[in-house]
Parts: sequence; structure tokens; C-alpha cells
Amino acid sequence: MRRTLPLIAALAALPAALAAAQDIESVLLAAGEAMGNPSSIEYSGTGWVANVGQSHTPADDWPRFEVTAYSRTIDYDAKSSKEIHTRRQGDYPALGGGAPLLGEQERILLTSGGHAWTMRGSDAVPQPAAATVRQLDIWMSPHGFLRAAADADDATAVTLMLEGRELTIVSFTAMGHRLNGTINEDNLVERTLTWVANPVFGDMIYDHRYTGYQDFGGVMFPTVIHSHQGDPRINPGHNSMEITVTAAAADVETAPPAAPDNVRDATAPPVVVRSTQMASGVWRIYGGSHHSVAVEFADFVAVVEAPQNEARSLAVIAEIRRRVPDKPIRYVINTHHHADHAGGLRTYVAQSATVITHEANHAFYDDVFFHPGTRALEPDLLSGRMPWFAPNRIPAYELVGDDGHTLTDGERVMNIHPVLRLGHAGTMLIAHLPAERILINADLYSPPAPGSDPPPVTAGMRSLAQNIEQLDLDVARHVGIHGLVGSHVDFMRLINGE
Repeated sequence: MRRTLPLIAALAALPAALAAAQDIESVLLAAGEAMGNPSSIEYSGTGWVANVGQSHTPADDWPRFEVTAYSRTIDYDAKSSKEIHTRRQGDYPALGGGAPLLGEQERILLTSGGHAWTMRGSDAVPQPAAATVRQLDIWMSPHGFLRAAADADDATAVTLMLEGRELTIVSFTAMGHRLNGTINEDNLVERTLTWVANPVFGDMIYDHRYTGYQDFGGVMFPTVIHSHQGDPRINPGHNSMEITVTAAAADVETAPPAAPDNVRDATAPPVVVRSTQMASGVWRIYGGSHHSVAVEFADFVAVVEAPQNEARSLAVIAEIRRRVPDKPIRYVINTHHHADHAGGLRTYVAQSATVITHEANHAFYDDVFFHPGTRALEPDLLSGRMPWFAPNRIPAYELVGDDGHTLTDGERVMNIHPVLRLGHAGTMLIAHLPAERILINADLYSPPAPGSDPPPVTAGMRSLAQNIEQLDLDVARHVGIHGLVGSHVDFMRLINGE
């Protein structure tokens, strides 16, 4: 049964003691008295937002973009939210995925019940994979947290010393996730935290911090909202957003829209995998937005790139086994550490493949990414194969430094080179098959479809051209992990502005 949070009924918080259990209803009533209990909230401000999963190296924080305008409306009764922000590169370094961000970009993110979508002009674009996190976000807002705790059957409260202060931790289950929040001595929600499934981090910390509370028309609301997404074992930062709130209003009349029909009917897109032979023993495994390349050697197969997630890797592996049924996949080459390009690596590791990756990835991959311990929210093959894959025993690595790396069986050769002086990722590798004159890259050059308009020349394309020249690579065809297959002649025409 829902516990009410009236704006009256002055219930003082119970006296706190170290690690003292508290009456949850008293804690929530006191917080409701202090903060107010609006049915909706609307706030706006400025700040920055980060590109989660796209750091320059695994040791770096997420790359940031300036937010020149931010607004959000949350309707708690309708379980809906509309978030709008305008972002630009600003004064932040143009390092990591998505940078440099040219001009200004407005993003409109919506959720209603179990549905999520974005707006592209007047078109609603379904995003079913984002629905859970966006709905959790509603219940992790300051007033949403109190409402969700009041609705929960298992909410508890305990007061203890944290960071030199006496704080009350409220904990409960919502949407199958454990939510924790701290309520301070002024009965204000100061922090909310949960874990969300992520193919790289596993159970990834999702954390909001609220400071600088002010009274906005009788409702207390923070003037600084700071968020984290990541894993503190390797990087204690992973800052994902900070908004300085300049205006807030409660019980607003304009509610976020309900999900349109195409969003309500949307399901996760199927995994599409097809293959085309590019040379003897070389296949492009494509479909969807990210692709792979399989290369057959005398006694094994090597795969360049394991993108996105386990579902895609399983489908790619099945296609490779159809093409080469009698040889094991012994190596998987990882172009860089960004989540969309590394998300399926664990599937290969669970089948004893050796990972060839940049040496700068080693610590993060060992300590976090390939740790085989249980992933409670989204178990995968690797987490389910303990104890055979115990910590410090998997995976096998071949690390690539500045001198590059060669994979060969004595006849076929694949040379793997680091891409130097690249803003997109400091861990980028390219794979070159010299006999076939094929160069495989990710995020640097995506060959367009024949007859389409040529893409604008980017910093990544220029860096690729410089590295090809400095390494003296003989290239006839470019294979993009994104995009299609294109000729080197066409690539150089673009670079030279012809």
C-alpha cells in the first residue's frame, strides 16, 4: 500500500545513532514535509553532458560537451519525462567519441511508462533499449525517490556516519533494481544510486547527487545535479552530467506527451548478420550498424572487431562457423575500447579466444571488463562459466604497443598497427592484410554507398591517411567497421579534395 507524504503533519526525524535502524514511514514523512510532494516538477538550467562509453582512453573520464540550454519536465503520476538539451563542444577538449561536436545539437529524450523515444524533427524514434534507465531516472529524482520508496514493500532506512556526517540511507527495490538514497540532516534527498546493465561494465553504477537546495514556490529542489556512470575500481570519476538549475516549478500543467503508437508497438530490432567473401579466406560479416571481418589462417580463424553485445557476437560466431566449420576462433582483434566496439568481446573470451588489443586497455580490461564474476542484472556466457574462467586466468592477451603486432601462420599475415595522434581514441588499432591489400578500420573512414554524396573529410580520415603514409601500407580496399567497402583511390581523392 502506498504511504502518503503530506506537506503538513510535522513529523520530526527520529534521533539518529550510528548504524541505527529507522522507521521508514517517519523518515519519508519528514522528508516529504521538508521537500514537498509535487505531482510534477519542471526545471531548467545549463551545464555539461558527457558521452558515456566513449572516453579517449580507459583511464580518462567521459568526454564532455557544453549544455547551453537544459529543461526537463517529470510527471510522477503519469510516469513520464521530457528532457531537452542543446549541446556543443564549447571549451572542452575535442577528445573521445563524438568530438569534436560541430555546431549546436538539440536532443529531445522522452519516456512514458515502459516506453522511450527521441524526437528527430517531427518524427518519434523508438528507443526500447533506453526505456528501463529512463524510467529509473524518474524514480531517482529527489521527489520521485520519495514516491518510489513510499510505494515499495521492502523499503528500509538506517542512519550511520558517512564521510564524517550522519546520513540516513533509504533502500528499496523498484523495477527489479535496488535503489539507495541518502537523506541528510535537513531531511533532503542528497544522493540516489542504483546499478544498470552494461555490456562492458556489467552491473554499472548509476548515481545522481543533489546539492544547493533552494525553495522554489514552496518546494525544495537542488540547484546542482551531478551524475556518474561507470565503475570506481579503475576510474573513480566517470562523470556523466552536471546541470546548474536556475529555475524550477512544481505541479506544472504541461505534462510530457504519451508514447505515440509507433513507440508503443516498437520492439528491439533483430540481430542481422550476413557475410561476403572479399578474398580467399577473408569474409566481411555485416548487418546492422557495426560489422566484423573474419580471416582464416592455417589452423584457426581471427576476427576483427566484436561490437555491441553478446547477441551480436553469438550471431557472428555462428556465421563464421558456417563459413569455416572445422577451425576454432583463436583470436579476436579489438580496434578500440569504446563500448559500441568492444561490447561483444566477452563472448569470444568465454570461448577461450585470445584478445589482441592496445596495451593501454590492459588494466581496465583485466580489472573490470573481463572480470568473470556474476553479472546480476544481465548474466552472460562468461559470468556463467565460473570457476573455469577465474579471475587472473582469463583472458589471454596479445598487447599492441607503438611497434605494432603481427599475426601469422607462416603464410597469411595480418599486421596490426596503433593509430597515433588521434583525438577519437588513444587506443585505436587498424588491421592490414598486406597480401590482399585490405585495410580494416573503425570510426576513421566509413566508405559510402556507390553513387552517394562523398562524406566530409574528418580529422579521423586525415589521421588515417597520415598513418598509412608513415607506415608505408599498400592498400587497395578499405573495409569499415561502419559503412561499406571502398577503394583507396576514392579515399585519397577525398583527402586531396578532388
